This record gives sequence, structure tokens and C-alpha cells, in this order.
Amino acid sequence: MDLHRSSGILLHITSLPSDYGIGDLGKSAYEFVDFLEDSGYHYWQLLPLNPTHSAYYHSPYSSYSAFAGNPLLISPELLEKEGYLDSGEISKPKGVSNKKVKFEAVETYKVNLLNTAFENYRSKKAASEEFKKFCNKHRKWLEDFAIFQVFTKKYGRGWTGWPKEIKNREDEAIKKAYKDFAEEIEKEKFFQYIFFQQWEALVRYAHKNNVAFIGDIPFYVNHESADCWAHTEYFKLNEEKEPTHVSGVPPDYFSETGQLWGTPVFNWKVLKSNDFDWWVERLTQNLLLFDVVRLDHFRAFSAYWEVPAKEETAINGKWIKTPGTQFFSVIKKKFPKMPFIAEDLGSLDEPVYKLLQKFDFPGMNVLHFAFGEEKADNPYLPFNHKPHSLVYTGTHDNNTTRGWFGNLDKEAKKHLKKYSGRKISEENVHEIMRTMALKSVSKIAVFPLQDLIGMGEEAIMNTPGTIKNNWTWRVKRKEIPFSSAKDFRKQNILFGRFKEPEIKKKSDKKK
Repeated sequence: MDLHRSSGILLHITSLPSDYGIGDLGKSAYEFVDFLEDSGYHYWQLLPLNPTHSAYYHSPYSSYSAFAGNPLLISPELLEKEGYLDSGEISKPKGVSNKKVKFEAVETYKVNLLNTAFENYRSKKAASEEFKKFCNKHRKWLEDFAIFQVFTKKYGRGWTGWPKEIKNREDEAIKKAYKDFAEEIEKEKFFQYIFFQQWEALVRYAHKNNVAFIGDIPFYVNHESADCWAHTEYFKLNEEKEPTHVSGVPPDYFSETGQLWGTPVFNWKVLKSNDFDWWVERLTQNLLLFDVVRLDHFRAFSAYWEVPAKEETAINGKWIKTPGTQFFSVIKKKFPKMPFIAEDLGSLDEPVYKLLQKFDFPGMNVLHFAFGEEKADNPYLPFNHKPHSLVYTGTHDNNTTRGWFGNLDKEAKKHLKKYSGRKISEENVHEIMRTMALKSVSKIAVFPLQDLIGMGEEAIMNTPGTIKNNWTWRVKRKEIPFSSAKDFRKQNILFGRFKEPEIKKKSDKKK
């Protein structure tokens, strides 16, 4: 992947301001694109856009589909504009907040709206050609996803407890279900059609304004997902289709028992025998959505920590080698430009470094990890950054920079002060760290919006190792520094991350 010197902002769609309890693909998203363009930021980095569920506390990294879009991000205003709703059908939601996403209230509100939109669509008594084209284009995953959703609503969560013929996807049972639940299946497809219609319109607008999207792919998928149900052969499951082994990470400095994530692990032997077709389709789908894709938990493409499903902690797991070289060789044939970023944070071994080097993946540098003991070989210190990489002040898994600074010990603060040559306080640390990122030789500098406007711990997006009170942060419209766009643009120009477009002179008219 060729990188050009540029910068970007990390902000998930759910965090945008709106009147409907959650950020969506409507007006605020377009305004944010305008802000990025005016400020000279080329990239808008997002978290995964897949559907979320209350069972996983609406984490965008725990979805029931690796391909579908999240209907909660659909804009009510655009539904009206597109003719699916009348203005009188859009009421103000109850029980929501403009400070935090209250997912339960938002879900109730959005589902009711979407159901009304579908009824209005059905009243026309004929599927549109665009809808038919969408269903055909996405048929490989959409059919399984839609009927999985219908079965979940009919039989409940936990597909291994469904009727045997449905659990095992027997042909006659599935064919019968398509007839019996035709309208319900069409509704699920319709919701996806609306999501993609709104998303693609936003992407077109962004591209016209020199803004590109960085997306994110979680490595694992949930057992409770359309993907696992439809492709059981690609996961390590027993005869009852329950996981025999699950994912996690081993014990380390931060956890004596490691982390037990609990998602089923891939059967890479079977995936390899089919030229990794499911993964190829997954990456293809994400590159329809984004210009560049971040590969989360990249080290698992080299080796992953596998734990027997009966274990209660991750202690008794073991490293299992992944056919990463063969996998990425196939991927490179499909995507010669390899528009992927490796999430290479944490403790890595030599095989991971070799895989990164072999396919020339740009990695990540996080400035929050750079300061503490004054060790010149700390890879996150700016003078150790490699040009073919990205630099972040922090990520969605970090505290905000102001919050991080408030929790630093004296030695780390002293190191930061000496390194920056500035007096540092909670009031200016986000500006100093942001400037440090912009100065880095890393080709792309990205920081969370919280670090652009100097927000504290109240604006944390996610705290790893916890499950509640995450993913809910929202920014108010008045907090987005629209009036400072020119200053940010000048800063991007100063550090070579933005160039003013040349004004083309009109040629003299022939006399």
C-alpha cells in the first residue's frame, strides 16, 4: 500500500450529533466531511459498521454478521428525503440522550421507523430495480443473513438450539422457510439496502471533497452469527455445532489469567483448501465500504491463542500457527495494492514481524505508549517511527490524551516534558501530543476527535477488559470546532500533511 503524507480523525458514526439518540448517516455526517475537508484532514477513520447487539453491549467488534451494515445508523431524515417516510411519521424518540447512546431506547425507536418505512415501500406493490440489483450483488451473504435474522426472531438466540433441520441447514427446510417467511426475509434485505444506499451516498460526497475512509475489521466473528451458522466448516465446532476451542490472549503483565474472548476459532486447514474464499469475500465487502481497511489483532494472522472451550480462563491455551503467508499471497493477487493497515500493537514475535515485512503492511505507532522510562529504543517514540506507518495519539481503546496525562506517574510526565521541551498541563497536553504526531515521519497521522478538542475521561469510547458503559460517547455539535478549521488546515500545511489545491487558470479564448 502506497501512503502519502496526510492526516485524519478517528470518530465512529454513533458518536456524531443527531436528534435521534445516536449518530447516523445523515446531516451531521455530511457536516463532518465538510469539517475534515476545510481542516485539511484527508482521512475519516471509523470502527466496524456491522450490526451490534445488546448481548454484546453493542460493541462494534462483536457482531452477528461480518458483512451486514448496522441499521441503527440509518438516518430518519434521509428516509424521509428518499420517500420511505412522511414527515409526520418521524417523531422525536423517547428516553434517548444527546450525551450518551442509550442503545435500548434507540433500537426500539429505529426498528419502529424502519418497519414503517418497509410497509410504505411494500405498499407500492413492486420491488424497485435498484433493490433487486442490490440483492443480486450481495446475494452470497445477504440470503444467509436475512434468513438467520428471521430464524432468530422465530426461534430465539442460540442457533444450535433451533430445530435440527434448520440448525443443519437441510435444503428442503431452508427452501420451505424462504416461502413461509418471504415477507420477513425481504424486510431484512430492505433494511440492508437502505443502509448501503445511505452509506454509498456519503462515500461519494466524501470522495468529492477529498476525504477517504479508513475502516476496521475484527479478526474473529461470534458463534452467534449468520457467518458461523452458514459456514460451520470454517470454524472448529463439534458435532452439535458448538465450539471445541475459543479465542483469547495468554497471560501477560496486565492479566495473570490472560483474556478469554470466547469466539470460535477458524479452521484454517479447511479455509486454505478453499483458497480462503470466505475471507476473500469478507475483505471484498469491506473494500466496497472503505478506501483502506485496518486489520484488527493482526498478530493472529501469524499465530493465534487457542483455548479449549471448557476452560474458564485463557491460561491453558496454546499458540496455533496460521497460514498467514499463503493467505496474504492469495489476497495480494485479488488486491494488488493491498490497502490494509496492520494493528500490530502489543507483544509480537519474529514470525509476526516477518509477515509484516514480507507484505509491507503499514503498522501503528501510539504516542500514549511512548513515555515512561527514558528508553531511547522505545518503538513508539517519534524518532523511532518508520515512514511507512501511521501514528496515533491514542486509539478507541485508549483513554483520551487529557485523561491519559492525568493518570501518568511523575517519571512519565517528566519524560514527556523533557521530550517536548514544553511545560505541559491537562489544558495543553492534547495540543502538544497532536503536534508531535503531525511532526512524525509516519506518513499518516490520526487522532481521535476527543484529542482534537481536548476532552477528558468523560469522553472515553472503550475501556478494554470491561463490558459495560462502552461505545456510548457522543459529541455535541457545538463541541466540534468548525470555526477552527482554517487553523487546523494551516497546521496540516505546516507539517506537510496537506497541500492547497492548485487553481487552474482558464486558457485564453481564441479570437
